[in-house]
Formats: sequence, structure tokens, C-alpha cells
Amino acid sequence: MTVRTTTLDNGLRIVSDSMDNVETVSTGIWVDVGTRYETPEINGVSHFLEHMAFKGTERRTAREIVEEIEDVGGNLNAYTSRETTVYHAKVLKEDMPLAVDIIGDIAQNPTFDVDELERERGVILQEINQSNDTPDDVVFDYFQETAYPEQAVGRPVLGSTELVRDMSRETLMNYMQTNYTGSRMVLSAAGRLDHDTFVKLAEDAFGGLNKGNGADLETASYAGGDFRKERDLEQAHLLLGFDGISYNDDDFYTASVLSTLLGGGMSSRLFQEIREKHGLVYSIYSFLSCYSDGGLFGVYAGSGGEESSRVIPLVCDEMRRVCDDITEHEVQRTRTQLKASILMSLESTMSRCEQMARQISVFGRPLSVEEVVEKIEAVDVEAVKKVAQRIVSSTPTLTALGPVSGLEDYEETVGRLTV
Repeated sequence: MTVRTTTLDNGLRIVSDSMDNVETVSTGIWVDVGTRYETPEINGVSHFLEHMAFKGTERRTAREIVEEIEDVGGNLNAYTSRETTVYHAKVLKEDMPLAVDIIGDIAQNPTFDVDELERERGVILQEINQSNDTPDDVVFDYFQETAYPEQAVGRPVLGSTELVRDMSRETLMNYMQTNYTGSRMVLSAAGRLDHDTFVKLAEDAFGGLNKGNGADLETASYAGGDFRKERDLEQAHLLLGFDGISYNDDDFYTASVLSTLLGGGMSSRLFQEIREKHGLVYSIYSFLSCYSDGGLFGVYAGSGGEESSRVIPLVCDEMRRVCDDITEHEVQRTRTQLKASILMSLESTMSRCEQMARQISVFGRPLSVEEVVEKIEAVDVEAVKKVAQRIVSSTPTLTALGPVSGLEDYEETVGRLTV
């Protein structure tokens, strides 16, 4: 694998990884814009704009966009997060020019046809309703809002029904013109490709972009707190979280080890203690959500209504215990799990493409596999204990949805975590 980077005069950053042992190419444009860049009045605009990119451009109708990519056996998709909007494709190696051209077209030239806009508005409203009907999805929105109240980073990616219903064509167009600029984009590709050829395709597809400026980003200010919503469900959906860390934090890799050790697999402490030993949950895992200036460390559990009252106390016990009782064997196993995950992901052109783009956005450069593995290997028992103590000492965020009336008071939970 050979990783190369180039920056165009308009600020567009280009990164590629040439993989001679595959017959495909994955490529995409990563735009530094998402929910965090939205004002309260236009929450959901980033996601709406992502949808409209597929609904026709100056050169292609909505149908032609999908037919062109599927005529060559490729696939085209997109997603929006709190800090990023991504348009990506995977094709056979000889069809890379088509993939770059289509991505460049939909990311710069949507026509925002009025009829298509109204149809897609209806689709997004259905998506919001579906999310609301999916408790293990919507509980994460409640969790985010409780952790970051009255902040952009705490608002839902999809927006609200009311805001999406009232969002105008002009709002979408102005938002795209302001935020889709060269200096806030990374074009990435991995697979059977030549970097110089890829750069030439990028110049043709994105050369007309304005350079623009970096956006003002509201600082994420973690607060934490308690949110519970009683709802007639078979399961209680529980989230217990804490102030986490950013991608740039020196403790990033240590926190990754901690999350995996605590709840990253069937051998993890939470799975063994709460599911296997006590049989209180079907699903339980820990997670690390990182942003450019902060993040969240959390534990999710889905439990039956009667059993749910016992879950949070047991999670608290494990959070306390991991602060001062960790074995070298656990850390070694977790380091191996993380290294294996990274190395296995290199076999996927899409995973490699995404990793490079994210690294360029966060660190300004792609990280070598050797560098990442070295940082993971450097994590030891004392480092994990220290990060666990740092995380648990923050104000907890407790979010619960479903038959949750039997849960203990928030203050009791806080008391259990006091070290």
C-alpha cells in the first residue's frame, strides 16, 4: 500500500492509498460540515442537503445518477454526522473516473428542483418518524441532548419534524454555498489506482470550488444530567455516560483500550458480568464518541423492565472497579483486539478510504499503520486506570427510555460513582 497526498490551490485535500492486490476503488468526498455547524433554526439542514444531492444536478436527473453508477456494478451512498457529511462510492478500478465525476457533480451542482424537494421532505419526515419509533436509536438522541443541552452538538442529526417541514429551498442553497468549500473538503480513495491520475480527476471534478474559510465552531461544553421517559415498551433502553475525550487528546488510544476492555466484546467485563453472570440484558456495550474538541464515553444496555433496576448499579460497580483493578492480561488482550481490528479493516478499500479522510480532517495527515499500532502498544495498565479515573470523575449522564419507573434516583447513581 502506498499513501500519497496532494492539496489543490482551492484548498481541497486529496489522499489516496494504492492497493495492487484488489480490483476495486472506493472513493468519496468528506465535507467538514454537520449538525454542529447548524443554528437552532435550521437544525437538520446538513442531512436534508445530503438527501437533495441525489435528486438531480445540472447534468443528471435523479434517475440518471443511480443508473450510471449501477450500470457499471458500483454503489453510491452518503451519510451525515455531527461534524461531517460524506458522499462515497465503490466501483471497479476502470470506473474510478465515473465515480469521481458523479461525486463531484452531486456535491456541487444539485438543482434543488422544487418537486423533488417536496418529495424528499416527505421521505425525511418518514425517516424522523421511523427513528422515533426505534427506541434504541432515539435514546441516543436523548442522551446527546442531555450531555450537551442547548448546544448544536446536542441536537439530532435529522432535525425535528417542524424544522424539516418548514425548511426552504433558499436555506439549503445558502447553506451549501457557505459550507461546501475547498478548504473544508477531503477527497479520498483507496484501491487499484494511480495517485497522479486521481489528482487529475479531482482537478476536473472539483477545480471550480471556492477555497472558502474555516467555519466557526461552537465549543462543546459537556454538562451531563438525567433524562427519563416512560414508554410502553418491552425493553428498557439505558445509557450511562461521561465526559469523554477528543480525537486529538493524548489519551485517545488509552480510552479506546478502556472502552474495549470494559464493553467491547463477549470477553469484556460488562458482557461477562451483566449478561453472562446475571442474565439481565440481551445487549450491552461501551462506546467512545469523539469530536474535534471533546467527546462522550458511554455504556448502552437493553434490559427487561423488571431487570432494568439492577443494571445501572452493576454498571457503576464495573466503572468503579476498572479505576483501580485491571490486569496486565486484560490490557494485552484488548490491545490485540484493537490491533486486529485495525489490520483487518485494511483489507477493505472503503474502510481504508474512510480512515485516511478522517485522519486528514483531524490530524492534517494520514497516519501510518505502524504509528497507530505503536501508540496502542504503548498503553499499559496504569494508563488505563488513570483514564478510567478521569472519565468516572466527571458528572454522569443517565438516559432511560421504556419501562423505567423502577430505576433508582439519579443522585443514588452519582453516589455510586463517587471515588
